[in-house]
Amino acid sequence: MLTSVKIIVHLAALLPLVWLYYGAINDTLGADPVEYVIHFTGTGALNILLLTLALSPAAKFFKKPVLIKLRRLVGLWAFTYAIFHLLNFIFFELQFDWRLLVSEIVKRPYITVGMMAFLILSLLAFTSINRIKRKMGKNWQQLHNWVYIAAIAVVIHFYWSIKSDIYQPALYALILLWLLSLRRSRIKVWLFK
Repeated sequence: MLTSVKIIVHLAALLPLVWLYYGAINDTLGADPVEYVIHFTGTGALNILLLTLALSPAAKFFKKPVLIKLRRLVGLWAFTYAIFHLLNFIFFELQFDWRLLVSEIVKRPYITVGMMAFLILSLLAFTSINRIKRKMGKNWQQLHNWVYIAAIAVVIHFYWSIKSDIYQPALYALILLWLLSLRRSRIKVWLFK
């Protein structure tokens, strides 16, 4: 059962990326394909990250502990989309100008916050390896609680990057607040330990 669910998760996360880059290669993404690709991967990372945060409450509510076992897999897909988002930005917008990247991180707060979120997600992905998780012991959970900070940073990054309509970022902010409110006791313990 779990293996089948994992296959479905992999396909559900991978196929949109295949469709996206197939569309980019065949020039079917509209007038500004670069913006479309960057926005699609960024929004995808945010959606999957929120899904990761929804899995524990859903497992409790529906009494389906199998959902807990999907958190790492779904979280790694959120990180994968975040990598594509960053690489698309570096490749298409900055054309691998590393000095310009550093300048953008320093000068533009939405990029600063986005990079902070990406660094946190990178640490979480790296420490999701079973051997590292075992070596970290209790510190592993302390580090992985930083997913809450990353999620807040991603929503802020999205909000600050939108130049006109704030309806969508506001909706994401409300969803995140609701998901965080479901964990308020855990977050309180983590913050004030």
